[in-house]
Amino acid sequence: MRLTVVGNPDNRRVGLFTAAVLAAGLPRPAVLPWADVLTGAAPPPAGALVRVDSPGEDPHVDRLLRRAAVPARHGELVGLADAYAGLVDGLARVAAGGAKLLNDPGDVAALCDKRRCHARLSAAGVPVPAALPGVDGYASLRAAMAAAGWARVFVKPAHGSSAAGVLALAVGPRGVRAVTPIEVAPDGLFNSLRVRAYDDEATVAALVDRIAGEGLHVERWLPKAGLGDRVVDVRVVVVAGRPTHAVVRAATGPLTNLHLGNARGDLAELRAAAGPAAWSAAMETCVRAAACFPRSLHVGVDLMFLVGWRRHAVAEVNAFGDLLPGVLADGRDTYAEQVHALTSGRWERWRATATAAAPQSGTRAAEVVACGT
Repeated sequence: MRLTVVGNPDNRRVGLFTAAVLAAGLPRPAVLPWADVLTGAAPPPAGALVRVDSPGEDPHVDRLLRRAAVPARHGELVGLADAYAGLVDGLARVAAGGAKLLNDPGDVAALCDKRRCHARLSAAGVPVPAALPGVDGYASLRAAMAAAGWARVFVKPAHGSSAAGVLALAVGPRGVRAVTPIEVAPDGLFNSLRVRAYDDEATVAALVDRIAGEGLHVERWLPKAGLGDRVVDVRVVVVAGRPTHAVVRAATGPLTNLHLGNARGDLAELRAAAGPAAWSAAMETCVRAAACFPRSLHVGVDLMFLVGWRRHAVAEVNAFGDLLPGVLADGRDTYAEQVHALTSGRWERWRATATAAAPQSGTRAAEVVACGT
């Protein structure tokens, strides 16, 4: 078995996967840089087995994805929709030679569009927060919230990642409050590592309107369960249809992403709080979520238990959500687990089963999770 990785050569994702491949006794994978893909390099040939990794964390690649003349400034929220279009085009270039991709371009395109991902999950009966359709700015957001009777929502750029551009918005008798990592500067918006709150409605409206140009996905804000004084959710990596690795993300506020200064929680404590039946049901939901993307070797599922621990929902599914350094299951990290799924044949068996069972267009959409405000 000879693997090729499409990625940014100096990125730790590529390094960790390469280490897993070598540890399994396989030849060192070839690396096709994203920068080369986006500037016309020949695609991997037919018969090649190709892992496509995240193009993120490289300013030059970001500029190429956006087809921009100059790189974005550090943390600048600009061109998210353009970067998505560049990613989709790049995936098509990678697939053009007939190689076998471990991340199907169609799956990745859906996973990296929160609106399409939510729709696919909902159609398959996976519990997800209810969403507002057709929001294109602050005025339509407030009107849609009022019509739905919702006081709290998450406002997300359709193509963002790592909480970039996300606002947790609450509306009440005392006004509005938006919790977000967005830093407002005179010359643009920037994604910060520090979460801040805005309670001036004009500022919040301007933020929403500026992000709306990239496309919006708006979901009902569901009350997450907590441990101690923190709310929690779980990143679950599903490899070839099997939930293998999980990390608890614990936060004092609504945004749980670890890079925002939040802490890893205690998985054993969370499982005890949920109980065996609720945990088992949640893992089955993660399997069903992964089965919505049956041509992808792995996905990262963001799972939240709701207050009381009896119900759960999938907040997001991530195409490149397998970076969980130091987390082992059966002695393997997430990358070694993927290599094991390939060498053991589990990937081919699951792919055949999941593809055959994948819902067809027109499948009845299940009810989405709805909770009181």
